[in-house]
Amino acid sequence: VQLQASGGGLVQTGGSLRLSCAASGGTIETYVMAWFRQAPEKEREFVATISWGHATTYYADSVKGRFTISRDNAKNSVYLQMNSLKPEDTAVYYCATGTSLSVGARAYRYWGQGTQVTVSS
Repeated sequence: VQLQASGGGLVQTGGSLRLSCAASGGTIETYVMAWFRQAPEKEREFVATISWGHATTYYADSVKGRFTISRDNAKNSVYLQMNSLKPEDTAVYYCATGTSLSVGARAYRYWGQGTQVTVSS
């Protein structure tokens, strides 16, 4: 499975962005999907994850109430709607897919290349 993330960019504090992640080379229908992010000189951190059946979602405390993860299995895609963005949200955002719902990066086998999100103050 190959994942292609897009939708990043430069936005002011309080603004919104919607990230997309399109999968190819396989179906994501039975996979857990997730978003992680990595800021310069920091460890990659969990952002959000969604189960294959849409029923279960988890968010990092730092984004809860501001970000929403969703998926469209018919389009083989997962999305991250980011509202009320803050400068500390600045990072490269990665989508990933795996077989178990987890906040740990090791649980996810396939990763996209990342898309840069920059929030100016």
